[in-house]
Amino acid sequence: MSSTAATITSEEPGKSQPSATVGGMLIRMLLLGIFDVFAVWLIFNLVGDGYWPLAVMIALITIFLNIVFLRKGMYPLRWMAIGLSLMALLSVYPILYTFWISFTNYGDGHLLTKQQSIETLERQMYLPEGGVAFSWTAFQTPDGDFALWLIHEDGTTLLAKPGEEPEVIVDPSQFGPLDEDGIPIELDGYTRLSRLQTVPIIDQLGAIDFGEGEDIVRINNLDSASTTVQRYIYNEENDMITDTATGVVYNDVKGTWTAADGSTVPPGFWVGVGLENFTRFFTGSAIAGPLVLVTIWNFIFPFMTVLTTFFLGLFTAMLFNDLPGNRIIRSLLIIPYTIPSLVTILIWRGMFMEPIGVIYQTLVNIFGSSPSWFQDPFWAKVGILVVNLWLGYPYFMLVCSGALQGIPQDIYSAADVDGANAWQKFWQLTMPLLLVAVGPLLVASYVFNFNNFNVIFLYNSGGPPIAGAATPIGHTDILISYVYKLAFAGFRGADFGFAAAISIIIFVVVILITLFQFRYTNMWEEAA
Repeated sequence: MSSTAATITSEEPGKSQPSATVGGMLIRMLLLGIFDVFAVWLIFNLVGDGYWPLAVMIALITIFLNIVFLRKGMYPLRWMAIGLSLMALLSVYPILYTFWISFTNYGDGHLLTKQQSIETLERQMYLPEGGVAFSWTAFQTPDGDFALWLIHEDGTTLLAKPGEEPEVIVDPSQFGPLDEDGIPIELDGYTRLSRLQTVPIIDQLGAIDFGEGEDIVRINNLDSASTTVQRYIYNEENDMITDTATGVVYNDVKGTWTAADGSTVPPGFWVGVGLENFTRFFTGSAIAGPLVLVTIWNFIFPFMTVLTTFFLGLFTAMLFNDLPGNRIIRSLLIIPYTIPSLVTILIWRGMFMEPIGVIYQTLVNIFGSSPSWFQDPFWAKVGILVVNLWLGYPYFMLVCSGALQGIPQDIYSAADVDGANAWQKFWQLTMPLLLVAVGPLLVASYVFNFNNFNVIFLYNSGGPPIAGAATPIGHTDILISYVYKLAFAGFRGADFGFAAAISIIIFVVVILITLFQFRYTNMWEEAA
């Protein structure tokens, strides 16, 4: 009896003990070892290429997985470890990377790491004065190795292979039969390639250095090859690049190789610039005016959208609340909400389009003219608000319909006794009680429309453009569409660092709006 009790008390009820077989442990250790080897290889290559942030994240994930799968106390986390790792890599890392990028000059002209920039420059070759040109014929082994048969205009013949000194050929016939141009039909272990066979691989051949040292030959085109030398040489001690063709020295100036006279040589590389991107956002004279207009519009756009969609939705809900067949009418009215917004926005764009749009033609037929819905800044903004009103009112109609059902009807009877009219009942009874339920949704809708990229981009891509702006920016752009243009669609080049800085600012604004939501929601509840 006592032994049975001891056995029972030694096991905690409701907890199953994990099975740990030798086979299962070996499989786990094998898979973990394979993953660790791959992770170490990946981290080593990332560090070598200068991608420190991603290398650090991979290293942290690798350490986490090893701890989880090797420690017995972490057994419950094993079922979530892969999911948590992917969340860190695909969700957390992009956020942290965006934050990090905002403090760099990352963008067009500065997309590479410093090491990659140096390697790119050091791979550039040029034909020096007095360089020798050849006609060439390519040969290839079954393993894919190439060799060049080179003939100089003075008749000198060379055989050049990658990584070997070019061999001067005195008697070409030693390799066997020759064609009419004195070129062997085949070499030992090599098959001659015809001109037709070299066309598809000309880029591959052009990237190969045939020879070594100062006797490197590169293919220029289908007809010629020439001796080349390395153009740019990096001096690690002085951190500078020297152009061997001109003798000009280029120093590192904020990620750009810059000479004393101000000339530069691409490609540059990304470096940290501190708060420069944020300072540029708030104080940059070249973009201050247009950016102020966009920022103001960014606050007006969601405010007007929420205001119009809420009151139209509320009006529609109250109008059809007690009418016969209200369920059918409501079902028809929510159709705009069921159609994908992408399709709806493009339809409205077509209806406003000059000169074939239905709305445009209708206004012309009635009034003799129509506003320029895409070229005039004011009417472009009106058009976007109309589109968003059509997209948003069904949502608030449904929300308000449900909220109205929760308001007790006896308070209206009491208001009738006190002599209140319909306007007073609406503003002093309906609205306060409605805002208790709908208020948080209004703030959430404002936050959503503050970053409503789809309607801006699909309707008119933020146009019309602001004249004289130093960056690609339009009158109907909001900050998120401006960020997109800076990062991906800028005709003056992508500026990822500046776009990331604006994203951080948007993030902070959204946080402040969310905090305001909680505070204002409590105020409505207390007032009710």
